[in-house]
Amino acid sequence: MGGVLSLGGPKCRTSEYNEMLNNGSCKRQKTSSFSYDEESSRLIPFLPDELSIQILARLPRFCYFNLRSVSQKWKATFESAELFKVRKELGSTEEWLYVLIKDEADELSWHALDPLSKHWQRLPPMPNVVCADESKRGFPGLWLRNVVGSGIKIAEVIRSWLGQKDTLDQMPFGGCSNGAVDGCLYVLGGFSRATTMRSVWRFDPISNKWSKMNSMSTGRAYCKTSILNNKLYVVGGVNQGRGGLTSLQSAEVFDPCTGTWSDVPSMPFSKAQLVPTAYLSDLLKPIATGMTSYMGRLFVPQSLYSWPFIVDVGGEIYDPETNSWAEMPTGMGEGWPARQAGTKLSVVVDGELYALDPSASSNSGKIKVYDQKEDTWKVAIGKVPVADFTESESPYLLTGFHGKIHVLTKDANHNIAVMQADVRDNLGSPLSSTSVYAKSLHEHSDSSETVFWKVIDSKNLGSAELVNCQVLDV
Repeated sequence: MGGVLSLGGPKCRTSEYNEMLNNGSCKRQKTSSFSYDEESSRLIPFLPDELSIQILARLPRFCYFNLRSVSQKWKATFESAELFKVRKELGSTEEWLYVLIKDEADELSWHALDPLSKHWQRLPPMPNVVCADESKRGFPGLWLRNVVGSGIKIAEVIRSWLGQKDTLDQMPFGGCSNGAVDGCLYVLGGFSRATTMRSVWRFDPISNKWSKMNSMSTGRAYCKTSILNNKLYVVGGVNQGRGGLTSLQSAEVFDPCTGTWSDVPSMPFSKAQLVPTAYLSDLLKPIATGMTSYMGRLFVPQSLYSWPFIVDVGGEIYDPETNSWAEMPTGMGEGWPARQAGTKLSVVVDGELYALDPSASSNSGKIKVYDQKEDTWKVAIGKVPVADFTESESPYLLTGFHGKIHVLTKDANHNIAVMQADVRDNLGSPLSSTSVYAKSLHEHSDSSETVFWKVIDSKNLGSAELVNCQVLDV
């Protein structure tokens, strides 16, 4: 009996022990599971999310696209405003170049370049939506070449005048304007199938998506844009009315904080009133040929236009403090360099206003800087190695980032090349270490001015034409 008790006792204790062991194991498993769930919900295990965001904000932005696939939480983080707010606070934002091109099929597409990593990224396609309330009328002959550009053939419009109206409806999208404000890219107005558009689309590099914004008050194509006080200003362009296309003197401003448009006083075009005869006054149409934000104001060079004649008539300056326009200094307006069709390319770098002056030569140009004291334009860089493709709508573009002037053009192999020059080299400062490095066949120096051009990168995009470029600091 004692043996039975001795056998029964240990068996009972063993069962109790096993039950206790199992219960304890379950508790440990539950505790372990709880800890795992808690850690797996964090961006980086065992680190607070606030610290993890500080770490992720320091990574190069070109890595973000691949890192989004780590998890849904990482994807949400890299598409959140919080992360990019931290990047701004840390001073780790990066300037990227965004290039708009047009291919052989007249399709527009955006491509982004990270100048540091040399990484190119194609943006999602732009939406192409025409508002139903916008008119659909033909093009008058006077403005034909300026409006349609090289992508829309003149013969197609002539056929539409002869009764083939479907031709107008088949015209591709073009004539849009672009701007960059508050870390986003904007595409405004333009023509789509002979329709003057008021629509505004915004690309947010954080979410990598396009979204429709409030439309402009007026349908515009080929208008000029610039940024002042973190607001997007739009002036001029052409609009389709009952009598055909008319040039616009009106202006408006977009506030990205409120998402609303407000009217700005129209450009007076005061010098356009000095045309000697009524015939010329009716024939020559005033147009804005550029706009640059400089010294807290908007500088708008202007011309009188009737294809193929373009007459520069100076320009006007908008002051947001007085909400009024004034005439541009004579030397500034009359000497502002112009390229084909009167369009004037300019950029402000380190507080100085620069403009690209195309040369009569097919493979060079000049960079001029405006001297405010003497009211004159002076040559800052005597030779810019640009190739002029006469059939191209925009054979070259001018922009500035990283504190330096950049010119976009096509090289001998028809690749889109992004060239960089440090203007300070030309003004007597020591050459920077980066300016003396250049790729073979991509190096050009002006020995008289010790200016070195460097191709920071190039991209083979086939026979695509340059249309526009913008810089975003995100």
